[in-house]
Amino acid sequence: MPTRTLQLVLHYDGTNFSGWQRQPDRRTVQGVLEAALGRLCAEPIAALGSGRTDAGVHARGQSVGVRVPDKWEPASMRRALNALLPDDVWVADAHAMRDEFHARYSATARGYSYYVGTEEEAQSPFRRRTEWSVLRPLEHDALHRAAACLPGEHSFRAFAVRGTAPADDEHRCEIRRAEWRDRPGGLVFEIEANRFLHHMVRFLVGTMIDAGLGRRPVSDVDTLLTATDNRDVSPPAPAHALFLDRVRYPAELYLAGA
Repeated sequence: MPTRTLQLVLHYDGTNFSGWQRQPDRRTVQGVLEAALGRLCAEPIAALGSGRTDAGVHARGQSVGVRVPDKWEPASMRRALNALLPDDVWVADAHAMRDEFHARYSATARGYSYYVGTEEEAQSPFRRRTEWSVLRPLEHDALHRAAACLPGEHSFRAFAVRGTAPADDEHRCEIRRAEWRDRPGGLVFEIEANRFLHHMVRFLVGTMIDAGLGRRPVSDVDTLLTATDNRDVSPPAPAHALFLDRVRYPAELYLAGA
């Protein structure tokens, strides 16, 4: 049967998921998406994400590659999936892609944001699932100076879970943008890079927040960028305030007019 390759762009609330990756006896984003795809296509359909998000992490730009029967146009697949998927997952967009498209390996950049609440209302049930409440005074200049250390290519061994990358991997990532912004009720940290390591954004945020609270000097960020292990990094920031915002691909992978 002829097939076509689609890219699905997902939004999801990660609160009630055990992360992206399919797991036996656990509710995962990949699991519920593949179940819906199987119902629509009457056969098992693999959904390949651009990367794994941990339990509690949210997305408004997770990219997923699927190969489906040719009868499914992007718009009709999006409508049908949204009629079947649970309330905490939504297909925001769908694109017809060239067959060589790979959701993970074709990506040229990924962008994340992390939300910190600095007012008491951040503990409200309407905000606590998507913000880390930090009610002690934060030195904003320290946060900005810490983020300014990150752009460029560095080894992020100190900001990754040990053993999650191959032994011969240099843990090098190219950070194209990293900055803290003020927002109503708090702050948001935004970062874009060619790749990310396991827990990398959360380790970065945890370390920068410690600098902003005066628990460690800003210069520690530069020092950690040359470290060979993660023994001196701060604990990772909580997962529930992290969002995968976007994944970028070369324009030539998109089918014209689709």
